[in-house]
Amino acid sequence: MPVANSPQMNFTQLHERLRLELLRRIQRGTLSVSLLARQTGLAQAHLSNFLHCRRQLSLQALDRVLAAQHMTAADLLPAIYPSRSLNSGEESGIVPIVSHPTALFEPFIRPSAVLSMVPVPAGLLESIRARVSTSRRSWQRFVAVRVSANDALAMEPLVLPEAVALLDRHYTSLMAYRPSRPNLYAVRHGAHLTVRYAELAGNRLVLRPNNLAFPLELIEAAPGESLGDLIAGRIVMVIQES
Repeated sequence: MPVANSPQMNFTQLHERLRLELLRRIQRGTLSVSLLARQTGLAQAHLSNFLHCRRQLSLQALDRVLAAQHMTAADLLPAIYPSRSLNSGEESGIVPIVSHPTALFEPFIRPSAVLSMVPVPAGLLESIRARVSTSRRSWQRFVAVRVSANDALAMEPLVLPEAVALLDRHYTSLMAYRPSRPNLYAVRHGAHLTVRYAELAGNRLVLRPNNLAFPLELIEAAPGESLGDLIAGRIVMVIQES
């Protein structure tokens, strides 16, 4: 579970976290400025100015926006996790298990988005090399997701149904992490997260399964996106359910 001593946040930082969260929801198609205006009773122009950093919201307006989006100020705080396991004499890290949309789209993992936690060796997290685009450097680095049974079929026996995959969201490069071994990635395929080997082919991303009974898949970036934007992160470790 996240620990109670959340970091301090001033009013300006709170506004910026809220602005980024609203922009993500608009980008994902679950929100629009006009809808938010109807939900809050605030003018569209006022909200648009806030989203474009031209003005801030009053405390009353901030409360309206949070209530309309079913959020609290605590949801804008990054979750803080202990760096060691309290139940073991060995050093370990704790990584949040989150939903696939959270892993794909949310730079900061809100406490309410944490489904459960998975312990991993702290030395592992500290030793991993990053290779990330500028736009991703501010993202919370390590998250974990459960791999659905349907998606795991294409990666068996490397990934089994309901396995937990640990993602490094600071490795979005297609360059091999180890020269002799292909990288395994969590990739955004449409609106879904899928686990595959990935490589570049012209202006497309080739998704390759481990199970040869499944076909290769080709995906393209949408206008305004790069192929790197489709990569949620490199999979550092797969924890199979016993």
